[in-house]
Parts: sequence; C-alpha cells; structure tokens
Amino acid sequence: MAKSKLTPVDGDKVRAAFQVRLARGQMTTEADTASDELQQPIATTEIRSRIDKSALTLPETKRQRDRQHLRFVASHPCLVCGREPCDPHHLRFAQPRGLGQKVSDEFTVPLCRAHHRELHRASKEVNWWTSLGIDPMVSAQSLWLLSHPRSLQTRSAEMTARKPIKFPRQCSARVAKPFFLALR
Repeated sequence: MAKSKLTPVDGDKVRAAFQVRLARGQMTTEADTASDELQQPIATTEIRSRIDKSALTLPETKRQRDRQHLRFVASHPCLVCGREPCDPHHLRFAQPRGLGQKVSDEFTVPLCRAHHRELHRASKEVNWWTSLGIDPMVSAQSLWLLSHPRSLQTRSAEMTARKPIKFPRQCSARVAKPFFLALR
C-alpha cells in the first residue's frame, strides 16, 4: 500500500476547507445531487409484497404456511403404522432448500412420534420412504386438497410438473392407502 504524499501542512489546509464548507452547509454541489426521480425508492414494500416471485425468470419457491392444515394433518393416523396421535412431517425433498426455511406446509404427512423420530435420524429421507415402499407426495397432495378445496385441474397441473420419486426396480411404489380418503 502506497503512503500518502500529503504533507502535514496540506492536511491542515484540507481540514480547514472542510470545516468552512461544513459551517456553510455546502457539503454537496448541485452536480453531486441526483435528480428527484433517482432519489425515489425503486419499489415500496406494498409493491414488493404484490410481486409474484414464482413467475420470474429465476422463480423463488413459494412456501405456504397454514396452521389449520398442520392440525388437519396431525389429526390423521400415521402413514406407516396407522397409530395416533401424529405429528405433521414436512417432506424435505419436496422443495429446494432455503436457509432456515422448512418446505411449504402443503408437503406434510402424518407420522407417529416413533416414525417421525426414525425418519429424522435417517440420513436420506427419500431412501427411508423408498425402503417402506410409500410415496408420501401422493398422500401430501390428497391431504392438501382435502383441506384446501381448490380447482383440481390447477392443482393436478402443478403436481404433474414436479419430478416423481424414482423408486428402485425391486421396490414397487406402494401408495399407502390413506385412511383419510374414506372421509370423502
């Protein structure tokens, strides 16, 4: 790093000129100030909240939060063993990871406490579900549609756009006959 070539006398002159300008309130010149148009905020928080980030070129994943849906999921028996009560489990592989964010509440399935702990101890969630031969995405979709009656065409179009879980050939994907489908 090069040393400053200002002498102490020059430094004193700069400080004195700065103090004079500061006292007069002339810290910026007309050329330094931007026009009023450039000083306006680009977007207010109200406008930002209305932007649908999922429609952008690089879309941001929507993470929906719904406490009633989580209670609805928890009111159903475990997908694996049928025990009650259950905890709503968020399927971690259903959406891209976000820093400190769970996946959307629409990707939750009921699991008893024992299976919920076992799943969280497993290193790879997809392998855990594969070993049981259960496709939890189908159950999660069914539960979401039951608690959020919405146009099925729109929802089915969204679900077909997602990648399905690839099960090994020796394991046929057993879609757990969800106990809650009898409620329809």
